[in-house]
Amino acid sequence: MLRLLLPALLFTVLQSCGDSGATAPEGKSDVELRAHADSLARQTIIIDGHVDLPYRLKVNNFRLEREMLGIPVETNEGDFDYVRAVEGGLDAPFMSIYIPARLQEEVGGSPALADSLIDMVKGIVEAHPDKFALATSPDDVEKNFANGIMSLPLGMENGSPIEDKLERVEEYYDKGIRYITLTHSKDNLISDSSYDTTAINGGLSPFGEAVVREMNRVGIMVDVSHISDSAFWDVMEITEVPVIASHSSVRHFTPDFERNMNDEMIKRLGENGGVIQINFGSTFLDGALRSRQDSLREEFMARLNQRGYANGSEEADALADSFQIENPTLYSDVEMVADHIDRVVQIAGIDHVGLGSDFDGVGDSLPTGLKDVADYPNLIYALLKRGYSDEDIKKVLSGNVLRVWRAVEAASSARG
Repeated sequence: MLRLLLPALLFTVLQSCGDSGATAPEGKSDVELRAHADSLARQTIIIDGHVDLPYRLKVNNFRLEREMLGIPVETNEGDFDYVRAVEGGLDAPFMSIYIPARLQEEVGGSPALADSLIDMVKGIVEAHPDKFALATSPDDVEKNFANGIMSLPLGMENGSPIEDKLERVEEYYDKGIRYITLTHSKDNLISDSSYDTTAINGGLSPFGEAVVREMNRVGIMVDVSHISDSAFWDVMEITEVPVIASHSSVRHFTPDFERNMNDEMIKRLGENGGVIQINFGSTFLDGALRSRQDSLREEFMARLNQRGYANGSEEADALADSFQIENPTLYSDVEMVADHIDRVVQIAGIDHVGLGSDFDGVGDSLPTGLKDVADYPNLIYALLKRGYSDEDIKKVLSGNVLRVWRAVEAASSARG
């Protein structure tokens, strides 16, 4: 989840360069490709590595009361609900158990929120057993898919709930967590963050090295999204199983954005057998958009300081509203997401790329053609236009992540 200092206006971006120029494969009309994309979306398991629904509901004062439990089924709010997900063919969105970095300063704060969000997802499943089911294994995902039920696997975004207690890794496995993003926007006891400049650990801390080994042992996938470059290379030295980047994109297109992965890292991730799951946020997709965002942020902060408004005050919010009107929000597009997939395939191969949208986590920055969970067929169509085979697309949609998940599971079982 990308949480910046200001409202959604700070996700303001420029229009991307648009269509790649790819044409429909010979013998297939555009209408036929669209129909085939829709068919693939429904016939194939689609796994999304990162959907921030639980925290969205939490900050909207979600309560586990009968009248509130319809929220994830159908709503005009946010990027995810059941109705739109079914329309898009989504079968297994990893529910992000997102822990803000600010809670790291409060002993007990991170685990308390983690437990609350885990319980929320379980409450949704209990309230709607005809629509949702938990999934703690690839077999669960496949069984639920066969039964027409949407799986809700759990991934923890920020390892701070572990605090300094290694035994909690296994405890979170028992609670259903199947990947852990080692840190978020600040360095923690486990790892340095790509967003932080302090680098207090110089990569992974000694405790973080123990956490990675313990995750390997119990069967939790290691997620290298958000961590610093140094921490990534430390993970690669330690892990005995493939790892994932649950919601990262390719730094080739955003040269100054360490949050994305560079070509060397993607190559190494592939050699490890891992998967990078492409983030859909426009500022993850195009460096020009990031530059525009940074410029607008600086301009807005200058106006804020000039007027002496405190960030978060009513005056600051009003100024933000007027600033956004002056600077209409523009976006990247679905073709740029396909460009990122192309780049990973060129570097590491088709077996090492997947989807990690960050729906409900990147604010008003989603690309044209991928605005919510109803839109996965648009990306499938873009890949078909570029000549990807059905088998290749199935790997991107779920096959690659299921393979990594099974490898982590098998290694854990072998250790006893």
